[in-house]
Amino acid sequence: MPSGKRKSMTAELKTKIQLFLVIAIAVSGARAGYVIYQRHAEKVEESKKKTPPLNPDYYVVVKKLYPHDLESAGELTRQPVWVKEGYRFSYYPYDRASHRLDMSHPAGMLLPIEKMQFKDVVVAPSPAAHEKMLVAVFERDNKPYGLQIGTLANGNYQIYSDELFFVQDPHELYKHWPPEVWNAIEQRQMKVGMNEMQADFAIGMGIPDRSSDPALKTVTYPNGGKPLVITYRDGRAAEIKPGQPPNS
Repeated sequence: MPSGKRKSMTAELKTKIQLFLVIAIAVSGARAGYVIYQRHAEKVEESKKKTPPLNPDYYVVVKKLYPHDLESAGELTRQPVWVKEGYRFSYYPYDRASHRLDMSHPAGMLLPIEKMQFKDVVVAPSPAAHEKMLVAVFERDNKPYGLQIGTLANGNYQIYSDELFFVQDPHELYKHWPPEVWNAIEQRQMKVGMNEMQADFAIGMGIPDRSSDPALKTVTYPNGGKPLVITYRDGRAAEIKPGQPPNS
């Protein structure tokens, strides 16, 4: 074979080999990239399974009035309010003439998310000689009652009404809760799967037991004299059972 043809074929063969190597490298790189992508996608999916979705309750912004004196506390009378923790705070008969609460005779306790309309906010005498009480006044069965919402001592007010009441309808604040949860709340019932805030709305304040396991929590609810003991797992009620009745 003439040397020119041999050189031509050798050059052609080199070109084909180089092209083959380029294609092989490209295919290998693409495959490696796909494997890396697939493994990354699997890790992301696994991470999603391990990480629970964010609780939408965390995004609820609750309006506060931040009252700092008698005049600003009067804002409570300008719209309805809703009780944050039922079966925790007592109210008492109120004497309009003397501006006194009869604290020797509790008239009842505020109920879970009870809707209230205050008529007035006044400064009233306190059992403690060094201070006075700030009292929110309301009517029930055409009779006046009062509830302490703060103190006045040495000219300084300490007002905690923002910790006691919502000034927005909780039904609107937590409208993302499913209808069956709101039905249970309206009937003052607790269901498996409800969270602690939903329990507060349904059966009022709870007293947690000590626990070393952050995923496990046991809470006792007085529930207006019909106590319940609820065990929560990962923030959801897993077990509900009757508690010990008071004075039993």
